[in-house]
Parts: sequence; C-alpha cells; structure tokens
Amino acid sequence: MTQFVAIDLPLEHRGVARIEGAIHHLRDSATRFDAVRSGTPLLLAALVAALMALANQFMDSWSDGHLLASWTLMWLVAFVSMALLATPVRRALVALRGALRAWSEARRRHAEDEATWNAALQDARLMADLSRAMNGIAVEDIRRYR
Repeated sequence: MTQFVAIDLPLEHRGVARIEGAIHHLRDSATRFDAVRSGTPLLLAALVAALMALANQFMDSWSDGHLLASWTLMWLVAFVSMALLATPVRRALVALRGALRAWSEARRRHAEDEATWNAALQDARLMADLSRAMNGIAVEDIRRYR
C-alpha cells in the first residue's frame, strides 16, 4: 500500500509564462529606448556620407596618379567629420527632442482647456468657477505690476 504520493504538476502553463516574459521584456526595452542615443549615429553617418560624396566629387577630377592620395584624403574627411560633428549632432537632437516634448505638452494642455471650456458652456456652475478663477488671476497680475 502507498503511504505517500507526490504529484508535481506545474501551477502555470509554460507557454503562457514564456509569452508573459516576452511581453515584460518588450515593455522594459521600450521604456529604456532613448531616441537621442539611437538617432545620433544615424544622423552622424548621414552627414559623414554627404561629406564623403562631396570629397569624392572633388577628387574625381584628379589624375590617376594620385589615387592613393585621394583615398587617404577621403578617409581623412570621414574621420575628421565624425570627430567634429558628434557633439553638435547630439546637442541638436537633444534640443529637438526637448522642443518636441514641449510642443506635445502644449497641445495636450490646449486640448484639456478646450474640453473644459466646452463643458463649461453646458454647465453654468463650471462657467462661474472658471469666471472666478480667471478674475482672481487677473487681480493677481494687476497686483504684480503695481
């Protein structure tokens, strides 16, 4: 006769646990994504490629005897432009991201104000509250300028 029976059944489905882990990983990856760090190398590569194309157009007019010198000059242009443009590109992208955040925040506030105003047009109590609040703001502004 059996005295002890151990049945080890999993409490959750392994496939569901894997999918939940994948979703959690994707959410963490999305929160850690930094557009400035990702965009800086791409913009820098585009600028360097443009400078190298200009250097190549300039060096096409040289004679074939100076091929090594032209390749050396083109790679010099590439490395110097990467060194000189890295910081300004990063600063430009940081400023652009800040401007985009400010713009989206202004749009969000404008939409909230518009929704509040539309609600106040339908509700006299809300309109009275807004009127008193705006009157108080006007009084404070007048006091500051005196």
